Amino acid sequence: MSPEAPPAALRLRIDSEALADNWRALDRWSGAARAGAAVKANAYGVGAEVSVPVLRKAGCRDFFVAHWGEAAKLLHLIPPQSISVLHGPLTATDAAWGKAMALRPVINSLGQARLWHEAGGGLCDLMVDTGINRLGLPLSDLADPAIARLDIDILMSHLACADEDSPLNATQLARWQDARRSIRHRRASLANSAGIALGTDYHGDLTRPGLSLYGGVPHPQLAGHIRQVAYPQAAVMQIRQLNPGDSVGYNAIFVANRPMRVAVIALGYADGYLRCWSGLGTMLGQGQRLPVLGRVSMDMTVIDVSAAPDLREGDWVEAAYDLPGAAKISGLSQYELLTLLGQRFAR
Repeated sequence: MSPEAPPAALRLRIDSEALADNWRALDRWSGAARAGAAVKANAYGVGAEVSVPVLRKAGCRDFFVAHWGEAAKLLHLIPPQSISVLHGPLTATDAAWGKAMALRPVINSLGQARLWHEAGGGLCDLMVDTGINRLGLPLSDLADPAIARLDIDILMSHLACADEDSPLNATQLARWQDARRSIRHRRASLANSAGIALGTDYHGDLTRPGLSLYGGVPHPQLAGHIRQVAYPQAAVMQIRQLNPGDSVGYNAIFVANRPMRVAVIALGYADGYLRCWSGLGTMLGQGQRLPVLGRVSMDMTVIDVSAAPDLREGDWVEAAYDLPGAAKISGLSQYELLTLLGQRFAR
């Protein structure tokens, strides 16, 4: 067999203790409810196979993914009965596979309910739409016999404006409470990360934090309680000297006005470090803040390392990536900042 190829000169440092602490904090904030964990999109880019064991050890027992393929990658880590597949069965094949694997589909429509019954049924979850108008059973369909026949563990809905002081929050809460009175179920769930901060009325039996597990702060009340989890790091590939008048990168948008020592690092927009960081981003190395110069390329970014004279080729630098602060600088949402992190990062 050929030896394994070396990894890219990129790594995502994961603070596992911060991840566990974030779950424990959100579980405490959930009061009498229990906190689950949204681990879809590869645990929001952090890495599901890294994050799920940490969350399970911390005490989490309910995990939420979007696709069946995401569930399949977790079956060797956690019991299938603990995994809810949010998109539900779109075909008879989906339903049959989910049934065979003992996974829990989230039923979003009458059509999905019928597919699940035809596959033999069993324990499932039900998403009701209380006002976000994405996936979810319309409230007008709650009385349908296909819904009455479901064996529902979690009756859930999803808040549209939990991160804002919006009247829609109270409207959705009232509709969700009406659905709880109408449908037989074991547990009820409404709040995402920001929803947890809205108070006990929104907690039900189970909360479903996602972003805040991984360092995001979608609601002011969570500030100071959530720790950064993901730290993108890149290797220095080359050190260069610039003279006054030398330009950097595509379209020469940066021109040196003094002698400068710069580094080319193995990080670019193909890795999720988008062009919006051009001239705005910062790397951290040797205790110094090292500004991004010029335009971010697909696989490379140039940084000013004049303040780090001992930095050498092969050394590592770390992107300043505190999610609330990075969102303000880049214009990206905290969700995008995480889920954009590419597969070339070793996690």
